[in-house]
Amino acid sequence: MNQDTICAIATGQGGAVGMIRVSGAAAIIITNSIFTPIKSEHSLENRKPYSLTYGHIYNGEEIVDDVLISLFHAPHSYTGENSTEITCHGSSYILQQVMQLLIEKGCRLAQPGEFTQRAFLNGKMDLSQAEAVADLIASSSAATHRLAISQMRGGFSQELKQLREQLLNFTSMIELELDFSEEDVEFADRNELFLLATHIESVISRLVQSFSIGNAIKNGVPVAIIGETNAGKSTLLNVLLNEEKAIVSDIHGTTRDVIEDTINIGGVTFRFIDTAGIRDTNDTIENLGIERTFQKIEQAEIILWVIDSKEAQKQIKQLSQKILPLIEDKQLILVLNKADLLSAEQEKELSSVLTDLINKANIQSISISAKQRTHTDLLQKILVEAAHLPTVTQNDIIVTNVRHYEALSQALEAIHRVQQGLEMHISGDFLSQDIRSCLHFLSDIVGEVSNDSVLENIFRNFCIGK
Repeated sequence: MNQDTICAIATGQGGAVGMIRVSGAAAIIITNSIFTPIKSEHSLENRKPYSLTYGHIYNGEEIVDDVLISLFHAPHSYTGENSTEITCHGSSYILQQVMQLLIEKGCRLAQPGEFTQRAFLNGKMDLSQAEAVADLIASSSAATHRLAISQMRGGFSQELKQLREQLLNFTSMIELELDFSEEDVEFADRNELFLLATHIESVISRLVQSFSIGNAIKNGVPVAIIGETNAGKSTLLNVLLNEEKAIVSDIHGTTRDVIEDTINIGGVTFRFIDTAGIRDTNDTIENLGIERTFQKIEQAEIILWVIDSKEAQKQIKQLSQKILPLIEDKQLILVLNKADLLSAEQEKELSSVLTDLINKANIQSISISAKQRTHTDLLQKILVEAAHLPTVTQNDIIVTNVRHYEALSQALEAIHRVQQGLEMHISGDFLSQDIRSCLHFLSDIVGEVSNDSVLENIFRNFCIGK
């Protein structure tokens, strides 16, 4: 492992207070070399850990700033190394001056995620907990925060640990049988192993299935806004996001590509996808956008089918043949836009058409005026209900990480092979291979078998300073 002493600014720009982290064998010595305490004659090297020391950072004889130094001794620090945290005023000039002094005295600028990577390599946390640190920093809702805290505190790791210990016990007994193969003895009770495999399959299946919920909580419930050109899709997107994200025009085919953005509504994060209007056109670029519209329909969990209320009867008949077959397993909300422009007679005719459509399919409908923002608050409530996301607590174990999901899926396939092998009464050496395969994928999640390329890919997505 790299033994360099590293430093980085750990706070964002613009705050009243800034903080610089230093970690490594020489962290305390280097920090002490640029620091003079005000009321203490003791250097940082002679002070107790977990203490705060007030003093000055000097550049030669010139004071850079008044600072507070937090002191941590190995192995009882975030990284498991000697560490200091320098708290100063938030001026970017001051922060850069302190960083320059540290580097001149022997520090190296930290790479993204290097502090957390060192914490992992020094055994302060496993890999899944390290990944949860990034999730915690990026959390944008109560649900994502609770899931990140749960994982960072080791809830997910503990569940995996129990499974791995049970599997290790049985595979060791089976492999012991192989040493006495000539004596035809069984140390591992096959009935107990089958019960264990069934239990493990149940737990892993639950974790795999939780990913659909976890992914929606973490990345947002995907909502595709579809419909014909000029129905008001872009206007509705701007209203939902409360900003002018999409270009709005009376010209047909203005939106030619997919526009995406996320927003939190009622504690649920939604990822809205404004798509190209569906119509027959000879425009090559617009047709490419329409192709992407149908791709996004497949990826979405909720469909907002926006229809110009004045053209509703015609559009429903034309599009229901194209759209309804694609959304059998999705939540469909029919949004009748520009409803404020309808006459009483037109409203009556539209109500009759809607009744027929709703009877044919599981569809919700709402009449709005996106331009006037009429009933858009009701639409938001319908969206939250349609998301069907459960209330999350810090005790819930829900998979939110794609890497974990893929490893669990492979572990599930391996335990299925164990179950099949037991039913077919195959020999212990083949059972052992499949059990060890399951163990490999479970261990990969917590970082026991991860290679350098996997670690590099994970930690490069962290912010510098963490």
